[in-house]
Amino acid sequence: MKLSARNQFQGSITNIKEGNVMSEVTVKVGTLDFVAAITTGSAKTMGLKINDSVTVAIKATEIMVGK
Repeated sequence: MKLSARNQFQGSITNIKEGNVMSEVTVKVGTLDFVAAITTGSAKTMGLKINDSVTVAIKATEIMVGK
């Protein structure tokens, strides 16, 4: 699969919190954890499971940092 997003990272799924409509999928990339909110339907269609190898793609127009 090719995407226009340049920020792509390979990782593995460490947790899935499945809800009725939305699911939170946690992906470990090195020492970082990325959490993606996706539809539960998409998670089921892709057959996502713990320890699956996946690609995290980030496409954002801004990044905020606060303290």
